[in-house]
Amino acid sequence: MPVAETEIKRRPKRIKTLTRKDVEKKMEDKLLGKRVTRKLIVDSLFDSMRELIMTADPIIRIEIRDFGVFEVKKTKPKPKARNLKTGEFVYVPGRRKMHFKPGKILKNFLKEQIDK
Repeated sequence: MPVAETEIKRRPKRIKTLTRKDVEKKMEDKLLGKRVTRKLIVDSLFDSMRELIMTADPIIRIEIRDFGVFEVKKTKPKPKARNLKTGEFVYVPGRRKMHFKPGKILKNFLKEQIDK
């Protein structure tokens, strides 16, 4: 029996996922032949992460096991957004936004109850 086209579930497009190894390779390129200091390592880490995030076309994931996932997501355009001061309708184009989802260890730590 043929399945109606509307019943077929469409899978979302695969997101390009970068891993810790990709971040390490990016850092290795930056640190090659330089005297390594703590400041240089930290700066190289954040520079490398920023450069990898900026390669998003238009979405990307950076997955670092036991830490979490950084993801660039698309937002939908809003043709009828409202300016709260004037009350007029304005068009807000779609854009990209950054999202972080903590890994299991961080999530469990954040769930712990704190005492005052």
